[in-house]
Amino acid sequence: MSDKKKKKLTPIQQQYQDFAEKREPKRPIIKNCIYAFLVGGFICLIGQGISTFYIHFFHFNEKSAGDPTVATLIFISAMMTGLGFYDHIAQKAGAGTIIPVTGFANAMASAAIEHRSEGYVLGVGGNMFKLAGSVIVFGVFSAFVIGIIKVIITKYLGGF
Repeated sequence: MSDKKKKKLTPIQQQYQDFAEKREPKRPIIKNCIYAFLVGGFICLIGQGISTFYIHFFHFNEKSAGDPTVATLIFISAMMTGLGFYDHIAQKAGAGTIIPVTGFANAMASAAIEHRSEGYVLGVGGNMFKLAGSVIVFGVFSAFVIGIIKVIITKYLGGF
């Protein structure tokens, strides 16, 4: 607790906060970081394996294998979320499961599952895109700003 908040507490409340802090179990930060790194790396390894599968068996090149790889990772992540496996992995791995594609698919599928009792359109559809909407809007706006900057640099400053 910050020192500002501690100053506003009565002496008994402050004494209790100190007591609670001493009793709070210590978090194994290094262990958690290593586990998150390993799980995140394993997810990336699976993605690379899927990409290699598409390259060798479907004769994609490295550039064109990215789209079906991403789609496959999204499908696997949503499926694991629906079956309840992804949450168990995320509890142990923490930030390691927030690889951009799989973490985003998990967040969308979780929101859809959570609100399915409200109906498919208003429950699943409406709440699933609460998270996705802000991410998509930010991505489109950022791409627009970067595009404008690139046009200004190339046309008027002679760069790129």
